[in-house]
Amino acid sequence: MLEIIKAGGWVMFPIIVCSVMAVAIILERLWTLQEKRVLPRRLTKEVWEWVSTNKLNHEHLKALHDSSPLGEVLSVGLSNRHRSREIMKERIEDTGRHVVHDLERYLNTLGTIAAISPLLGLLGTVVGMVNVFEAITSQGVGNPSVLAGGISEALITTAAGLIVAIPALIGYRYLRGRVEALVVRMEKEAITLVEALHRKRYLDALGKNEEGGSDESQQP
Repeated sequence: MLEIIKAGGWVMFPIIVCSVMAVAIILERLWTLQEKRVLPRRLTKEVWEWVSTNKLNHEHLKALHDSSPLGEVLSVGLSNRHRSREIMKERIEDTGRHVVHDLERYLNTLGTIAAISPLLGLLGTVVGMVNVFEAITSQGVGNPSVLAGGISEALITTAAGLIVAIPALIGYRYLRGRVEALVVRMEKEAITLVEALHRKRYLDALGKNEEGGSDESQQP
């Protein structure tokens, strides 16, 4: 393996760096974007139990905010539950954009690696062919070993660039798709919470009005 890297020339160094970065990003994102870490089960149900039993407090909101990306979005909605529906949705959307940005962290870097790795391989091909022509110019075509060195350099760097680019592109596409799927589910959970809070507030106000009306009817 070391001999192959040496035969590829100096272009192999940035290709190897790209490969290490790609592997690190893919593994880190696969860990971070686990469904149980982004969308914990029963979280929405637990939040609604707090709201329906009037047990929601500042400690609950802080713990919810720090628990997960979904918890961060829901905590903002709950913090603005006494405001109008439009303001509540606006705050949730603002927070959602920040959460999505965090979920997509390093993905642009991974996409860049997938794009430039073949170009680095092509650069190595060009460098190798330049070395071949220099060898032909200085020694002619009578020494095959000299020509083989430049050709092997060109082929090795091309193959190395593709070996890095293909998995990086697959990882980039897969992770982008996972983020989009998680965001759609997160939006669904947030909208469900907003609608439930709005409906509860409406029913509470209706119940208070009915109690007030019954009290007034009992007055002499």
